[in-house]
Amino acid sequence: MKTSVEWQVSDSLVPYPEAIEAMEKRVKAIRDEGAPECIWLLEHPPLYTAGTSAQSSDLLTPNRFPVYATGRGGQYTYHGPGQRVAYVMLDLKQRGADIRCFVHDLEEWVIRALARFNVKGERREGRVGIWVVREGGREDKIAAIGVRVRRWVTFHGIAINVEPDLEHFSGIVPCGISAHGVTSLWDLGLTPTMEEVDCALIAAFDEVFGTVQERACE
Repeated sequence: MKTSVEWQVSDSLVPYPEAIEAMEKRVKAIRDEGAPECIWLLEHPPLYTAGTSAQSSDLLTPNRFPVYATGRGGQYTYHGPGQRVAYVMLDLKQRGADIRCFVHDLEEWVIRALARFNVKGERREGRVGIWVVREGGREDKIAAIGVRVRRWVTFHGIAINVEPDLEHFSGIVPCGISAHGVTSLWDLGLTPTMEEVDCALIAAFDEVFGTVQERACE
């Protein structure tokens, strides 16, 4: 299926409650009013979010940053400057009505975007997100995935570590996984701009999800 998706990019940090409110409105408009599907690219100020499976013991420093309970799946995660968050609001009724397939496609989207920077992102059974293998065989997480679906419209989405302060992740057990670390594109020795990451995401989205509204990536 080919469809037109609206892309929005926020140049300033977006408070988490403001983002949730905007997503709620857009999801309702997609289902009730036929509004276009939407991908929203943004960064948040430093904060922690607790998904529906979060364990309180995984919040190691509760007073460090604001903590928001959220309706997406998953456990604790960090958002902050230097991390590209992509909120994905798609109508699954028009895309096969298969949530498992949708999550697989989100993973594939991230993997293909990372490949444009010669980074091999990989899935791991039992570990949500996208992982990279470091020297010596260590595996670090480079992207998080957490979704929610309401009346077959998706929201929340993915977060790719471009250039965040990785020390900020130490306040939580990211996604409940303590045996592995986190990394970023810059931590791997690559220095793409956020705009370059956005262009990689736009191109890879087209490959995975179908035709999208054109947006120049020069």
